[in-house]
Amino acid sequence: MSKKFCNTPDIKLGIVAVSRDCFPMSLSENRKKAVVKAYTEKYDASDIFECPTVIENEKDMRKALDEVNAAGCNALVVYLGNFGPETPETLLAKYFDGPAMFVAAAEDDCGSALIDNRGDAYCGMLNASYNLKLRGVKAYIPEYPVGTAPEVADMINEFIPIARAVVGLKNLKIISFGPRPQDFLACNAPIARLYDLGVEIEENSELDLYAAYNAHKDDERIPALVEEMAAELGAGNKMAGILPRLAQYELTLTDWAEAHKGERKFVAFANKCWPAFQTEFKFVPCYVNGRLAAKGIPVSCEVDIYGVLSEYIGTCISDEIVTLLDINNTVPGNIYREDIEGKFDYTQRDTFMGFHCGNGSACILDNPVMKYQLIMHRGLEPDVEPDITRGTLEGDIKPGEITFFRLQSTADADLRSYAAEGEILPVKTRSFGTIGIFGIKEMGRFYRYVLVEKGYPHHGCVVFGHHGKAIFDTLKFLGVTDREWNRPAGIRYYGENPYKA
Repeated sequence: MSKKFCNTPDIKLGIVAVSRDCFPMSLSENRKKAVVKAYTEKYDASDIFECPTVIENEKDMRKALDEVNAAGCNALVVYLGNFGPETPETLLAKYFDGPAMFVAAAEDDCGSALIDNRGDAYCGMLNASYNLKLRGVKAYIPEYPVGTAPEVADMINEFIPIARAVVGLKNLKIISFGPRPQDFLACNAPIARLYDLGVEIEENSELDLYAAYNAHKDDERIPALVEEMAAELGAGNKMAGILPRLAQYELTLTDWAEAHKGERKFVAFANKCWPAFQTEFKFVPCYVNGRLAAKGIPVSCEVDIYGVLSEYIGTCISDEIVTLLDINNTVPGNIYREDIEGKFDYTQRDTFMGFHCGNGSACILDNPVMKYQLIMHRGLEPDVEPDITRGTLEGDIKPGEITFFRLQSTADADLRSYAAEGEILPVKTRSFGTIGIFGIKEMGRFYRYVLVEKGYPHHGCVVFGHHGKAIFDTLKFLGVTDREWNRPAGIRYYGENPYKA
């Protein structure tokens, strides 16, 4: 499976067949070959390594472990072609340094030879799952983990984005600059749980960023990057004079990432972007944030560390650009009545506007235009032509399916999350910034009994496409027990008043 970004891991799967010694090893081995054949015919053959050793005992396990490691595998498929030996198969998952999935063979087309070709993997999966729990070993087990070769191939394909997120987090460093702005306590949360997820963090001062930015003055790469930006903006390049400052800033961040990633492979940024940023750096950083997100390097606004963590997970799972938006305002009644009511199956409370100052990547916007930050301009440059408040990329977000998602630490360092599938409607916002009108079923109740009741901040990650299933399974694998979603009408949330009208 081809991957879009170099800031997320390539997944190389190792598939290892296991066999109970009282069953024919050939049964498990041949079934494994059928799975590999089905996978390579439908998906990318370079994704998967067929381990030659079939595991019957602990010595086999060690040999197979060496083989998948030598092949460069960073994710594992443990395949029960028959009942399987529960001790060595679960030890394999324990000792393998990466995510593992367990899946089992269904009895398929045995004909009159069921006595000889029955594998009982349906039963073996129960023992495997029990043994995994006894050992405290995490493993991904699909929704229904027993199938024919083509069905197992599809399960393996569904495992790849989950594996990519898990491996990515273990190799991720979040780099932050500055404390969160005053009155944005919601963007501040304990970092302890980042380490539990395998994520490293480097926290820096705005002065560090400012010094690095000044050191890039007259960088010889700036003119070429300005040309690249101008080509990307096209007719939307309405404030060309700000591009050299933005190019200098982008080079500052990318150079910092390369110099500071250390032993980590991937990076993401959580950066201060106001209020002193404009007066000292002389621009707003929104456009650069969007450009880096388009390269798979998410940058959150307002030093939102768990926001950028959510963005990185969304990038790994979707293999697409993501963005971070405020769950911002209700849709005005006139817009709802004129453009939504009767045309889309949403009540007004199902809709809202997602907004940020101008951090959207050019490719996610309809007719993107370089502008200035309207709210900051009122306070910093009233009654004069915009200068230091330039740098937003504005436009309505293109319509299509989305998943609104966030992983958050509470004040007492518990991890909780939500993922709500919906869509961006093809409706003009009549507003400014990076913005869109969102439709999510039962959003009103979700807003009250998840976002408000559980104390979520106003920032949410927008993952383009419906990825709720993969997000849910990834968070489950990571050990996040509080995983909320927008529940349908008639299914109440915990704490929802049963007597309300």
